[in-house]
Amino acid sequence: MCYAIPGKVKRIEDKFLIVDYFGEERKAHNELSQIKVGDYIYAQGGFAIRRIPHNEAQEILSTWREIFFDLQKVDLALSRLNQERKDIDSRVLSILDKVNYEIKPQKEELLYLLSITQEKELDFILKSANFLRQKYHKNACCVHGIIEISNTCSRNCAYCGISTHNTGLRRYRMSKDEIFCAAQEAIEKHGFKALVLQGAQDLNYNFKDLANVIQCIKNELGALVIISFGEIGPHALERLYKAGARGLLLRFETSNPQIYEKLHPGYTLKDRIQEIKQAYELGYLLATGGLIGLPGQSYQDILNDLYLAKELNAEMFSFGPFLPHPATPLENLKPVIEEEMLKVLALARFVDPQNAKILVTTAFETLSPNACREGLLSGANSVMLNATPFKYRELYSIYPDRAHQSEEVGEQIDKTITLLKQLGRAPTDLGVRA
Repeated sequence: MCYAIPGKVKRIEDKFLIVDYFGEERKAHNELSQIKVGDYIYAQGGFAIRRIPHNEAQEILSTWREIFFDLQKVDLALSRLNQERKDIDSRVLSILDKVNYEIKPQKEELLYLLSITQEKELDFILKSANFLRQKYHKNACCVHGIIEISNTCSRNCAYCGISTHNTGLRRYRMSKDEIFCAAQEAIEKHGFKALVLQGAQDLNYNFKDLANVIQCIKNELGALVIISFGEIGPHALERLYKAGARGLLLRFETSNPQIYEKLHPGYTLKDRIQEIKQAYELGYLLATGGLIGLPGQSYQDILNDLYLAKELNAEMFSFGPFLPHPATPLENLKPVIEEEMLKVLALARFVDPQNAKILVTTAFETLSPNACREGLLSGANSVMLNATPFKYRELYSIYPDRAHQSEEVGEQIDKTITLLKQLGRAPTDLGVRA
């Protein structure tokens, strides 16, 4: 199954295309040449990424027509707010009624929701988030691939298994040809339309080569390219954007400067945020967020993290659990429980109901085998599958026993598609409403 639905160009408005998907119009930035009304395209993240021959588009659409509206019905049924309200805390009900009727909640109200531990109240919070997700985003779910191109890192982050603390880790850096071949397999064999190229903060990256391979992926393979190489500075950001990168995944990790500096000795949160802002000014789609369960972190910190992601104009909220790695200074800390992560995903939806794509991270899937299903039923609408070649995948050891570590890409896809069908989701990213 494709991870994008072909859309028909209805209008061209300056640098945007207005694209029809089964009667619903979406807007996409146009960087394709010689596009005309009536053409079919793929779009990802609000960008037109590839023109599709008419016959090929019709063949794909004929398959989608058979299931698309059935999936919508399943999703709508699962997202209805038909829970019994009896015996639920009246303050929780009052806050969620405001949220569901598009009345902006106060920060102290969301802080109260974060403190909830009772099962009935928690269930209502999660279902309310799923209701808002369906209301504004329908049943679309982004399915991105990720290729981890290097574990060679120059930073001493206190929690990360590929930091300089892990002296026993064998390091690697994929060549330009290896990166392109891995991307080609992910796109042409497995059907991905959006790829994250991720690596450690490597002082010896050859940005000329990276720019070249990104340009080839965009122009020859037709995919949305997202980069995630840590803090690389404005010149490298601009170079890779000009080459064709259109998304940046860079977490700020925490909005608390004191916690940040303990995690990243010698570095500052201010510099991190400045880089994220510079990327936005260049035109990047932003994926950012934080870690949940850090030492010294409070509910107020978590709420501040959620609001910071919105203030930074995040296209995607990426919040995952802190998972201790045995080769780091924080090896003995315990991660949060599943319910805490689900509350964070739900509140992310309350903070930015109309715009945010919310990711179920691999870290959360590592924490809990039920994370993907439960996260998607708690306001999330994005997942990421690992397309890193097997010979490197185990070496990208940011935390132990990662989900999908030993799964073939095809196996990950089959499991994901099966789950999405059960939940009534369409594995695609249609872009913004026109």
